Amino acid sequence: MEYLPPLASYIPESNLIIMKKYCFLILCVIISVTAMGQQSHGIVTDKDNNAPLDGVIISIKGQPKMVTKANGRFTFTRPPGAFTLMAQYIGYETLEKKFNAKDSVYVIKLKAKVQTLQETVVMGYGKISDKSIAAAAPSAYYNYAPRFEQENTNEFKGIRENGFLRTSKNPLSTFSADVDRASYSLVRTNLNSGQLLQPNAVRIEEMINYFDYSYPTPVNSDPVAIYADLAICPWNKEHQLVRIGLQGKKIPTDKLPPSNLVFLLDVSGSMSPANRLPLVKQAFKALVQQLREEDRVAIVVYAGAAGLVLPSTSGKEKNKIIDALENLSAGGSTAGGDGIKLAYKTVADNFVKKGNNRVILATDGDFNVGISSEDDLQDLIERERQRGISLSVLGFGMGNYKDNKLETLADKGNGNYAYIDNFEEARRTFVTEFGGTLFTIAKDVKLQVEFNPKFVQSYRLVGYENRLLNDEDFNDDKKDAGDMGSGHTVTALYELVPVGGREGSVDPLKYQNPNPVVHNNSSIELLTVKMRYKEPDGDKSKLMEKVLRIGAKSIENCPEDFRLAASVAQFGMLLRSSPYKGTASYESALKLANGAKGDDPEGYRAEYIQLLKKAQLLQEAVAVTK
Repeated sequence: MEYLPPLASYIPESNLIIMKKYCFLILCVIISVTAMGQQSHGIVTDKDNNAPLDGVIISIKGQPKMVTKANGRFTFTRPPGAFTLMAQYIGYETLEKKFNAKDSVYVIKLKAKVQTLQETVVMGYGKISDKSIAAAAPSAYYNYAPRFEQENTNEFKGIRENGFLRTSKNPLSTFSADVDRASYSLVRTNLNSGQLLQPNAVRIEEMINYFDYSYPTPVNSDPVAIYADLAICPWNKEHQLVRIGLQGKKIPTDKLPPSNLVFLLDVSGSMSPANRLPLVKQAFKALVQQLREEDRVAIVVYAGAAGLVLPSTSGKEKNKIIDALENLSAGGSTAGGDGIKLAYKTVADNFVKKGNNRVILATDGDFNVGISSEDDLQDLIERERQRGISLSVLGFGMGNYKDNKLETLADKGNGNYAYIDNFEEARRTFVTEFGGTLFTIAKDVKLQVEFNPKFVQSYRLVGYENRLLNDEDFNDDKKDAGDMGSGHTVTALYELVPVGGREGSVDPLKYQNPNPVVHNNSSIELLTVKMRYKEPDGDKSKLMEKVLRIGAKSIENCPEDFRLAASVAQFGMLLRSSPYKGTASYESALKLANGAKGDDPEGYRAEYIQLLKKAQLLQEAVAVTK
């Protein structure tokens, strides 16, 4: 075969140089066109400990502003050529970083600001003086990742899951309606930080109630409507799953009664990190923007002692309220009890008849100074509740978090309990669900379900372990129970064992069903749901009832909301390693969740699916190490 020299040897050197230049220019054009409009991903972390930061505002010239997710990541359209990213985050120095077209990794590391901690010293209820304490940046001072300190002193109440109860011996199931959802936020915080939450922190009813469900709205003058439906249980095909839903009436904001609020803010030293007091400020500034002229706000702080930093002020003076919030800083020990006393006194001094008189407490729950005992503190809150003053509680931070204490305070104070792990959760609490968070439409809401022993051999309530009531409490108007806010929903699930079925490994009973039952009669009643509630300023309860008839559908043929609730219930049982989880699996929970996303305008259901995937990976990793 004849050897042929390379093609380049036939081309004059001058022309070869020109061709190379053109090829280089064409390649640059291709790279620029490819880069233009390409979706890229970046991440923002703490410079000192590389922990991801969520809620960071990202700006690129010519593009809408973005906010990082819980994992610190953000997605953007990469401009052609060199460009600059700007990152802004409370408690951190603003950073502008230039990237070249050839860069493929977009990492921004923010440095925590060096700030001054303020130790508040109060003389009675008079003027507050400030004593400055020099401090390093929070991350260096506490050596913390944004959510978790090295020393873990978190506290959660123990939960013993509800078991199956025989209908023949226990035909009634009674509990207090509940709309708290702190547990879901706690689960999310831990999973986004690569950790599984301890089982006692997983309250399944709060996880289920985190989501919005579309139930029929109340009719006539009733503030609440009852809904019920039935499906084959997805984690045990021999069982059935009942869903009971309550829908509160949505009251337009301009029709809501005036509010008399006191922000009771923990400014002790433990509140210094960025996910505590700085986030508290963001949250309450969002609330202030929702207030009307007829609403009033005062601010009480506590740190070593308690002080009134803003007397009761009209919601019209938003700048004045926000300035008072901005001037707060952290330092000192925690005198939670003294702060609560002053907050209640301030509400009482400005009490509004037929209005919303409420203390809103924001803290990491680390009460270590103040009222001598928790019993005394709870007695105080219950007395004030009887006077018409409610207490809502917002938890922040993690590491020394006292979930058990905060949940109890909110329960005794007839208020909501939420855990605020990022600004999005604050926005949802104080903006999206403003009326539901602050305005009660029905108080002392109780549910009692009576099961028909002809069809139901046994049952168990999924969750609500710390909301159970004695059967006789249902008709006792002196017995305290949960409250519902404007537009709020409450969802409860019951797992049923039909007559002749098995509870786990127990054989069917031989003598408990002497009368054969024909199961194809759809007119037969399976159960009756009864609800009692009081008007916000009433003392006598009203009764409502709803009957559910037999006829279970497959879960796949049930409404999206039912499928989502069933998925979340499985998720909670898996996180708790529940003895009642049956065949529950992440695959099953994901399948139901993927088919139940619906419109999802706020993205909460899509976020839930990602949490399922993270939990599955973490639990698989734990299983491998055992």
